[in-house]
Order: sequence, then structure tokens, then C-alpha cells
Amino acid sequence: MSSTNAPFGLRPSFHPSGLDRAVALANGIASGYSTGILKGQPVALNTSGNIITATAGSAFQGAFAGQEYTDLTGRRVVSNQWIASTAYQTGSQVTYYYSDPNIVYDIQADGSLAQTSVGDQANFTNVSAGSTTTGLSQCTISTSLVGTSAVGDLRIINLSPAVDNAWGDAYTVVQVQVSRSQYVATINAI
Repeated sequence: MSSTNAPFGLRPSFHPSGLDRAVALANGIASGYSTGILKGQPVALNTSGNIITATAGSAFQGAFAGQEYTDLTGRRVVSNQWIASTAYQTGSQVTYYYSDPNIVYDIQADGSLAQTSVGDQANFTNVSAGSTTTGLSQCTISTSLVGTSAVGDLRIINLSPAVDNAWGDAYTVVQVQVSRSQYVATINAI
């Protein structure tokens, strides 16, 4: 797998406590929000208290996990993605996302990473890439590391354990934690 470019966004691997639960946020995405959000895509909280897509190099909450709402015809919709400009009945939408900065995620790099990258940080690449057919993100982590004294979006903590994944593979899959969490007291909403 890590010799094939097949990114999957941020995929929760584990939490040190054993609990990697998604948060449910009532009316978490504004009705008519014009940008699509895919499962595994990094998301941020804006000043209105809504989930929006994150951008590389900015503080963010975590990874989008899915959502549900009642559409304007009265039908309940459950989906692993937010389709751009969707309108829903007022008060019916629930957004699910992973927000705990201690969660360890698996993510594929946009190239090769060596074991010396453990402890270093890097930013996202291909943040908005993905498939609206499957609803899955194809976000990756950059192989251009920011250096141990700088802050990136993610801190690399380990190689993702899989039989087909090794340091130095063409598209290394690594385990990471959020470095630029919006839950840090000095960082505000976007």
C-alpha cells in the first residue's frame, strides 16, 4: 500500500485512553455552506461555531467523520460527506468529527518519509482532494518537514503498522497527532 499513491485522509488509529469517539455538534455545518467536506478531511471551527474545511498551515479541530440532516422535503439523510451548498430544515443537522488532540491518526505522505522524521512536524497537502462518489478524503501529509523547532499541522510519531508499509516507501503511511489544535488556549477560532 505505501508504494501506491492511495491517500485516505486522516483515519483515527487509536487514542492513548482507548477511546477515539467522534463529537456530535448540533447544526455543526451551516445550511447552504458552499464547500464540500469529505470523511477524513481536516476541519476547523469558525467564529460562528460551525465546522468548516481546514487549510494547511492553520489551526484546526480534527477530522470530519460524517453528518446527518433532514432535507427540505422531510427526508432524513445520513452521509459520510457534506455536499457543497446543501440546504436542510432548521435545527435538523448534526455534524460528527474527531476533535481530541490526543487521537493518533494514520495518514499517507505525498512521498517518501524516513524514520528520522519521527518527532518532526509537517503540514497537510491536498487538503480538499477526495471523491464525492465515495465521500472519502484524499488529504496527505507533506514530506517537506518543518523542522523540530517549528510548528506544522501534524507531528509524526510513528510508522503506521502494516505488513505493506515501511520507512522509505514511495508513499509512506505514518501515525500523527494534531500539532495546531484549536483547543490550545492561545489559538482562536477561524
